[in-house]
Amino acid sequence: MGIGINFKFKKFTHFDFTLCFSVLALTTIGILFIYSSGINSSGVSVSFEYIKQIVWAATGFIILLFISVNDYRRIADRTFILFIIMIAMLLYTRIFGRYVNGAKSWIGIGELGIQPSEFAKIIYILYLAHYLNNSEKNEKQFTRFVKAGIIMVIPMFLILSQPDLGTSSVFFPIFLTMCFMAGIPTRYILMVFMFGVCTIVFTILPYWDDIVLGRSLPVMRVFTDFRITLLAVIVLSFILALSMAGRFIFKSKYYYWIAYVTGIILASLIASLAGGKVLKEYQIMRLIIFLNPYIDERGAGWNIIQSLTAIGSGGLFGRGFLHGTQSHYRFLPQQSTDFIFSILTEEWGFIGGITVFFLYGIIFKRGITIIKNTGNNFGALTACGIITMFAFHFMVNVGMVMGIMPITGIPLLFLSYGGSSLWTAMAAVGILMSINMRRLEG
Repeated sequence: MGIGINFKFKKFTHFDFTLCFSVLALTTIGILFIYSSGINSSGVSVSFEYIKQIVWAATGFIILLFISVNDYRRIADRTFILFIIMIAMLLYTRIFGRYVNGAKSWIGIGELGIQPSEFAKIIYILYLAHYLNNSEKNEKQFTRFVKAGIIMVIPMFLILSQPDLGTSSVFFPIFLTMCFMAGIPTRYILMVFMFGVCTIVFTILPYWDDIVLGRSLPVMRVFTDFRITLLAVIVLSFILALSMAGRFIFKSKYYYWIAYVTGIILASLIASLAGGKVLKEYQIMRLIIFLNPYIDERGAGWNIIQSLTAIGSGGLFGRGFLHGTQSHYRFLPQQSTDFIFSILTEEWGFIGGITVFFLYGIIFKRGITIIKNTGNNFGALTACGIITMFAFHFMVNVGMVMGIMPITGIPLLFLSYGGSSLWTAMAAVGILMSINMRRLEG
């Protein structure tokens, strides 16, 4: 019995109090500014979102503790079943879910609801880590890469079809970083990255032509005239076939790289056609407007302009807690979710913003340390996916409110209002702690 108690005590001593403190501090700050976002210009609280957030934070912390004290490795062989359940939930949501903020991404009864796409991120990371770990010695690298891509595309497509561009975009960087860590050749990873970038560019170019330039350039007909687009697809397909044949016959890398570049352009062009059909016009406008929000300052550019005004008015120390104007006069839409950082920097200024950066920096540092120290490859890959998820949410949300990233509806984890996103973040930290507590066990 003494040995058992000593074993449990050693486990407890490995509990990551630094990581836990950072998470609790960010969550507390989030509750404070969710409360502030509910104050109107008369100083009266008109929203009870902060009360719900307190309940979600308390239950989320219990989830964090429960997961951290349990062995994460036990779930490895069950990740495929969880992945299937996740796909079924996303399908159910797509068919029977209810619309919230233009996306059919919620299921529930009355006011009680969850967003399955948030929880899908954790299951996706666990299953992808399990597959990459198990396939390392048994499959060729290209096969691993293709199968990992399929694991990404299925949930990503279902979430994009809701349509929820922000949440679906999170899956992409997680896939790239986990594949890189799993030893997938860089040329494959770069191919997918360039495909993603080119697809986005090709999707927004027709709108850029009309809205930003205000005139039609002849070259843009490749993206706006279906007949010319079809001709471009045929020509690119012919070049791709010839280059692949040249590679097969002459074994020259020259033909390989022609096929490599042509394939990326061809796939991106086809995907941009699908993107133009799936994405709503306002979502595509969000991808354009961050370059110049004053193109549509009363419409799509309004959010960024008001956010920049709030951040700029905060100065070094801010206007003071509960003394912000942009939020209390309701100039900031979605101010308790997407633009929570704008309220914080208006009321706490540059110092408040740096505090959030510092706390997130601790999370990133602890996450990287866990990745380096764990002796279990499944655990290291899982930790890598989780830290990538946190980093992507942080960079995109903060960049969005500062006008250097497009508005995609991605919350700032731990701070933004929302039970599903907070529980997902808490569960992810619980997994990190579980990995850390068993880092020497292999």
